[in-house]
Amino acid sequence: MRETVVQQFKQPSGVLGRLAGFIMAHRASNRLRNAWAVSQLQVEPHHRVLEIGCGPGIALEHLAALATKGRVVGVDHSSLMVEAASTRNAEAVATGRVTVIHGTADAAAELGEFDRVLAVNVAQFWDAPVETLRTLHRMMAPNGILGIAFQPRNKGATDEDARRGAEQNRSYLIEAGFRDLKIETLMLEPMATCVLGGA
Repeated sequence: MRETVVQQFKQPSGVLGRLAGFIMAHRASNRLRNAWAVSQLQVEPHHRVLEIGCGPGIALEHLAALATKGRVVGVDHSSLMVEAASTRNAEAVATGRVTVIHGTADAAAELGEFDRVLAVNVAQFWDAPVETLRTLHRMMAPNGILGIAFQPRNKGATDEDARRGAEQNRSYLIEAGFRDLKIETLMLEPMATCVLGGA
């Protein structure tokens, strides 16, 4: 049963998927982690920003508040989450400042370059993380910044699990061609990390 529930956080669908989306949208630590991850990107008003695995659209909401003259794109492979993120950001979607797409990173490739790219608690679900990051690297503008935020959610997760996850993400970014890497931390229980890399 636990595996079935965990799977819903990877790709929410059906009734359990709606429950997973509700948890993602309302759990205090999730909301804090998303807001903090956005703050690490130093988003400016004119920036074009992409979030991979946008879930119910919490980070998109924060990104849209910062990129007021730019564009924010969210991508998720769950149609339930695309619907939830679009509803949460309905006003910005209506004005064209936010676009939510059903698909993977490749779905946003035709939309041009991005100054900032964010992934919050999704990289651990990627089948080919280095290849996904290489795809994102090709989509980024010069001097762009990508952030991978991670907070382990498995039963009994510890700060050490978070550190190991951050180091793994750091190695993926290096292999994908990112530079000037740094790791930031947020003291939650367990802590959250954000690995940042330059394009």
